[in-house]
Amino acid sequence: MSNHTTSDSLDQLRERLAEFAERRDWQQFQSPKNLSMALIAETAELIEHFQWLSEKDSWNLAPQKRAEVGSELADILIYLIRTADQLGIDLIAAANSKILLNEARYPVDKVRGKALRAEDYE
Repeated sequence: MSNHTTSDSLDQLRERLAEFAERRDWQQFQSPKNLSMALIAETAELIEHFQWLSEKDSWNLAPQKRAEVGSELADILIYLIRTADQLGIDLIAAANSKILLNEARYPVDKVRGKALRAEDYE
């Protein structure tokens, strides 16, 4: 198997994850429903790392805590990619489309320095 680095593409990671699931016969368990439930569970595990920290402390994690957060983020990314793959959704295209929508919903001249919901700017 090749050496995977952070320069790998999202598509390469998607293929690697699909192969990982296929080799273990896990495809049968990886429905969009099950994967999205796993995704939210992993997101909750991420939140637990920050639950009682101050805003300042959340920026300054100890090395071990930072590694644990990195592991949770990896789990989230894995389940996100697998869910999108099962549904045939191109995550890069979906993200770019969402950014275009958000640029229209949150024009710089109205929202700069503010953090409100889109409807609160109208």
